[in-house]
Amino acid sequence: MAFTTNTPSRLMRQGASSLSFRSFSTESTHHRYHQETHSFLEPESYINSWEAPKDPKDAERKLAQLRRDYAKKVSHYRKDYIHEIEMLRVEKQRKDEARLLAERAANEERRRLKAEAAKVRAEERKIFQEEFRKTLMKEREEKLEHWRMTGQKREDEKKARKKLLHEQSSLWIEPKELEKKITEALVDSTPL
Repeated sequence: MAFTTNTPSRLMRQGASSLSFRSFSTESTHHRYHQETHSFLEPESYINSWEAPKDPKDAERKLAQLRRDYAKKVSHYRKDYIHEIEMLRVEKQRKDEARLLAERAANEERRRLKAEAAKVRAEERKIFQEEFRKTLMKEREEKLEHWRMTGQKREDEKKARKKLLHEQSSLWIEPKELEKKITEALVDSTPL
């Protein structure tokens, strides 16, 4: 298999969907914004200002002066840059501390609200459990009462049946007299 270079047409053939142009656009937007808002310094007067003097010593002296001026300006610009970076760092640190303080306060408030909500839920759960326990006790008492009533009713029904059976048994015919009654019924049949 031969390796080929990644040309744009090859990348498009392999699947341009895998490439993300979003990051390029955000970086270019930031870069463009920086270019639009950045204020550049005026060009230095010593650039293209060199005119070679006739005397080499005078030229050397002027060149040394020009180098010293350039070094001073560069040093001044560096100091300004360092100061500006330090101010940006201090500002960023101040903003970070303010953000952390705000986050900490928000977290504490959220924790406090969570704790209050937990207390409320615990109270509600306690009330619910108490009501549930009372309901269970009431249902148990009702079931026990129903069981007692059912048992009492069953006993009353047994007594009533026993009494009825006792009353009916007084009308029963004794086995000795049973044959006599049967023959009487056959002999003395009364027409209906």
